Amino acid sequence: MEKYINLKNFWKNKKVFITGHTGFKGSWMCIMLNLLGAKIYGYSLKPEKKSLFIQSRCSKFLKKNTYSNIINERKLNKSINKIKPDILFHLAAQPLVIEGYKNPIETFNTNINGTINVLNCIRNCKSLKSAVIITTDKVYKIQKKNKFYSENDELGGSDPYSASKVCTEILTNSFIQSFFKMTNLRNRVSSARSGNVIGGGDMKADRIIPDIIKSIIKKNNIVLRNPAATRPWQHVLEPLSGYLLIGSKLLNKKLKKGIIPSWNFGPHPKNCKSVSYITKLALQRWGDLNLKIRKEKRKKYHESSFLSLNIKKSKKELNWQPRLNIEDTIKFTVEWYKKFFKGDQIEKFTYCFCYFRWKNKKK
Repeated sequence: MEKYINLKNFWKNKKVFITGHTGFKGSWMCIMLNLLGAKIYGYSLKPEKKSLFIQSRCSKFLKKNTYSNIINERKLNKSINKIKPDILFHLAAQPLVIEGYKNPIETFNTNINGTINVLNCIRNCKSLKSAVIITTDKVYKIQKKNKFYSENDELGGSDPYSASKVCTEILTNSFIQSFFKMTNLRNRVSSARSGNVIGGGDMKADRIIPDIIKSIIKKNNIVLRNPAATRPWQHVLEPLSGYLLIGSKLLNKKLKKGIIPSWNFGPHPKNCKSVSYITKLALQRWGDLNLKIRKEKRKKYHESSFLSLNIKKSKKELNWQPRLNIEDTIKFTVEWYKKFFKGDQIEKFTYCFCYFRWKNKKK
């Protein structure tokens, strides 16, 4: 309870600018910050009709809700300078590996040029006291042997999405070294890498939980691209709490000098399970064990068989750590979708769940 109060004291009335605020992660971040009393300004594409942003009615509490593409640098710059935010979180991106294969030009344009625009726009924003650029666990160069990747490991993405996010990391570091050292953002910009997030409200195709839920609703057998692949699964609130924590510490200059400005936010090692395990657990929680699980006959795209994050740095330097085990993560996620498809009050349930998580953090 004490940590929740301290967080609320910090974020109350802070002006927070979020790119990609209508997306899955962005919507949950808006909800969290609203509960903490922040003034939220969003810049993103229009949300999809069934999105969490719409279902939770996030627009009603935002101070400013701008629907536009981050490729539009002029509009983005005008928006940031007009709002004069205290903190910026850059979440806007093309976030899907498979979509990256299908539309590589759009993926590179959004994730690389979009990030360049954001970084360039904040160079001369005198009000800004910290910025967090969100990337992914897929920025690491995958080794032949299984390992937990730390912030010091070599970067290198083979597929278009991963490669675009590696470029985001390089660009962020370049701006830190070339420009931010001479501005008020000196030692106040970092990148954040999270694992595979799941949770209520994710409606995107080609992501494991939405695909499972759609199969359950339509009573179709579940087809998995790579059932044996292991990923660092975590509830969406876990890395978001890390993003907020690093944002606050950057603003207050409470980090040691010389620390690499990148941070891993992943689950405990025991939460790294296979796609097949996650699928079976979700079916058990839903209560529908009649659906069959089969592997896709022909593998269309390359995906890593094992991926996990070393989170020792975040635990030591930020005093951050994940709170939910994989069973509770799936339980809370499935519960959200059950209520959604029953027509229950999603807005109320989402806020109650988020509030409970903040007030009852247990180590």
